[in-house]
Amino acid sequence: MSRAQELVEAALTASKADGCIVIGADHTETNLRWAGNTLTTNGQMRSRSLTVISTFDRGSGTSAGVVTRAVSTVDEVADLVQASEAAGRDEGVADDASPLVEPYESGDDWDADPAETSVEVFDAFAPALGAVMGRWRDGNRLLFGFAEHQMSSYFLATSTGLRRRFDQPQGRLELNGKSDDYQRSAWSGVHTRDFTDVDITAAAENLEERLGWAEKRVDLPAGRYETILPPTAVADLMIYAYWTGSARDADEGRNVYASPTGGTRIGEQISTLPMTLRSDPAEPGLECPPFEIVTASEGGLQSVFDNGHPSRATRWIDEGKLADLIRTRAWARKSSSESRSFIDNLILEGADGGAGRSIEDMVASTERGLLLTCLWYIREVDPQTLLLTGLTRDGVYLVEDGEVRGAVNNFRFNESPLSLLRRASEVGRTAHTLSREWSDYFMRTAMPPLRIPDFNMSTVSKAL
Repeated sequence: MSRAQELVEAALTASKADGCIVIGADHTETNLRWAGNTLTTNGQMRSRSLTVISTFDRGSGTSAGVVTRAVSTVDEVADLVQASEAAGRDEGVADDASPLVEPYESGDDWDADPAETSVEVFDAFAPALGAVMGRWRDGNRLLFGFAEHQMSSYFLATSTGLRRRFDQPQGRLELNGKSDDYQRSAWSGVHTRDFTDVDITAAAENLEERLGWAEKRVDLPAGRYETILPPTAVADLMIYAYWTGSARDADEGRNVYASPTGGTRIGEQISTLPMTLRSDPAEPGLECPPFEIVTASEGGLQSVFDNGHPSRATRWIDEGKLADLIRTRAWARKSSSESRSFIDNLILEGADGGAGRSIEDMVASTERGLLLTCLWYIREVDPQTLLLTGLTRDGVYLVEDGEVRGAVNNFRFNESPLSLLRRASEVGRTAHTLSREWSDYFMRTAMPPLRIPDFNMSTVSKAL
């Protein structure tokens, strides 16, 4: 099989388009899966894809044809390039077109072999998992879940001479614990780069504690409750707020960041407490590509024409004020603004830089309220207010006089992430976390727990 760099260079050589971008991606993955305290599967996978973006200058603008295929040898490259060029000739003028990024110094090791993962990443984790499953078996509890680790190497080259390369490790652990009668359920999840920081024993003990809390059941009606949202639930909501942060949509009056008087709400106080929402490609433990890698344009958020454009640390909300929105280079020119890349991580912090109280301390100071585990089946109801609906899952707990008294029924909620930021009465300690709802698409987050004095549990749900 040819090296990824050879395939990328062969595609550029074969191109007859006015401009060409090629992205090679080598991907390896290893995983473990278990159910009912028994390992069920383990495996390793390897894949490679090549994306060719062919651009054509026309009198009225520029078109782009994008084709992605699995490619193993140089002999397969010519057909892929021709397919991309045919698509580009058939496409109309792109409204997000920009000149291809010119070369710049980066220090990337273009010629190095792709990074790979293997089952050895679980050398310390697997024995600890086995010990945990043994204890759960003896305790008549059921443990389900999976651990996966991925390594992706990206090779990006353009006809302007730009060459960039990035190796992205990422992994996650998801655990679901159940009572032996399947009437009680608890979930936990973490993100990791290499599994050296994953404490499966502590994670399992947390699930055991939550299953113990659920031995007592209290039924509550729908209503507004003081609620502590743990970091994973905050990530569920903030990721969606980030995904909708298109400057173009705001300028055109089509999202929650649009000002009723025209333009955007940049500069407006979004949260009562001085919270900061930011992204940084170099954030320790959450590192991600420091340049744009785009295989499909996504209206207002990403453009294939911006491939290779450097990404830099950005504050989206700065001490409570909306500071910036995601902006392609094309829209930056049209709106006389600076471009802002979509970055593949997200961090929310309080005024103390994330060093607030722990979630345990927040629970201890709660007179009466709810403690959530996570959210799921989140859907948008109204883009103008960013009203979302969804369900609680795997444990909602009643807190009284600083102690968890038992589990309550699940709810459907109706809330806007921006409204929650405005109404939050406390921001806890920021920690790396894993979104339950969106981890298949967006894995790198650091979030605090939030105290919401009046979270809207709109109806009761019968889900476990």
